[in-house]
Amino acid sequence: MSNIANSFGMDEALKQLGIKDINHGTSTGSDCFGNGEEIASYSPVDGKLIGKVTTTTQEDYDVVMDKAQAAFLSFREMPAPQRGEIVRQFGNKLRDLKEPLGKLVSYEMGKSLQEGYGEVQEMIDICDFAVGLSRQLNGQVIPSERPGHVMREQW
Repeated sequence: MSNIANSFGMDEALKQLGIKDINHGTSTGSDCFGNGEEIASYSPVDGKLIGKVTTTTQEDYDVVMDKAQAAFLSFREMPAPQRGEIVRQFGNKLRDLKEPLGKLVSYEMGKSLQEGYGEVQEMIDICDFAVGLSRQLNGQVIPSERPGHVMREQW
């Protein structure tokens, strides 16, 4: 890493985030992999290589979709507040890593440090919003033309 990156604390930020020289670009949530070509990410700040990530092949994609479909079958049975709790945990993890994530966004995208932190804060805010929605998901009861029946919207 360059002197700019070192003085900015990028080595420590990348270490905290678990960023390696080559990183898997595909994830099922529990398994990370990626069998496609590598893409290199360079900083526009100093032109230095930040790291590489493997791309997703069609076979990788199929694995992820199969796992996602299987997870959906159980996730849809979970009450909305419990699903919201999972989103809350994502938000908390973002809070825990706000500083290194903000530095990475800043260095990788050529934004000011405050803009980098702002990008992470937006993700945190969306998580908080979604958690709130998980407690107020309600649907409509709509009169039906069929006697003795109603249509119900359920989220």
